[in-house]
Amino acid sequence: MLFYYHSSEIDSNMLRWFTGRSAHPTRIRRALDALDEATWSQLVAWHPFLAGLTAPELDTLREHTAWILASKSFHGAHGLEVIPAMRHAIAIQAALPILGLDTSLYHGWTQIVVYPGGFMVPRTEVDEAGVVHEYMMETAGEAWEGGPVILSWEEAQPGQDRRANVVIHEFAHKLDQRTGTADGMPGLRAHPDLDARHWHRILTACLDDFDRRLDAVERAIPPDVDPESDAATPWYDSLPLDPYAATDPAEFFAVSSEAFFVHPEPLARAWPLWYELLAKYYRQDPRLRMQGLNDSHALPHNRNGEH
Repeated sequence: MLFYYHSSEIDSNMLRWFTGRSAHPTRIRRALDALDEATWSQLVAWHPFLAGLTAPELDTLREHTAWILASKSFHGAHGLEVIPAMRHAIAIQAALPILGLDTSLYHGWTQIVVYPGGFMVPRTEVDEAGVVHEYMMETAGEAWEGGPVILSWEEAQPGQDRRANVVIHEFAHKLDQRTGTADGMPGLRAHPDLDARHWHRILTACLDDFDRRLDAVERAIPPDVDPESDAATPWYDSLPLDPYAATDPAEFFAVSSEAFFVHPEPLARAWPLWYELLAKYYRQDPRLRMQGLNDSHALPHNRNGEH
């Protein structure tokens, strides 16, 4: 259905919604006020990978979280009611990748759709013989170019696998899509220290290396173990990334991004140059942040229980 409005009928709030731009400052302030000290402290505690952020970083994260809550509309699918705690949990995770960036990178779209669990999406593949195969596949997240981010609440809610993060994954796709078709290279115009050719060269080399590692793991799985079953998990867990990263450069960037923020050590060990590029792009170093946290926990205590 199409709607037509006289120009005088379109206020600034409606225009911002149509264009997927920032919400009015008043709405952002209301969202910020809703993240009061108790609510915010609990929200941060729900996400262990946020531990180690400094007080100024947490202040910026809160502001970006409020921006997302005010600028994006949340919709439940299949009868799901998206309550404030769910919106908060999704928004804080989505805010982490742009902690050191500008919120304008999330302009151009408006909706976040949340399903109770996994949902079915159509897929098309062309095999080596040129035959087109169309099928339905269950997934936990989608990011449509110029359209919504679609998430499974079952996978997006706090307390899930600490080595993966579907919210960060899909919002990394949104960053990648800012330059057009997702290809594993987000826009670098605001990063004079990053060179597109160098980025492409490192990404390609690391993806090729990951393909070789994945092939080796698949060859190592015994014949009596179904590689698609949970029984094969110990073999795949030896990889620095989820096997889905081998799909294409866009998925390699998205999977790398979620690992970068929630489980950075294997990624940094496997491909230090790729990790360095991600750290420069996101202007964050989660590995260093988490190492500092571990070091502080390892400090000896005196008899009064003080460090």
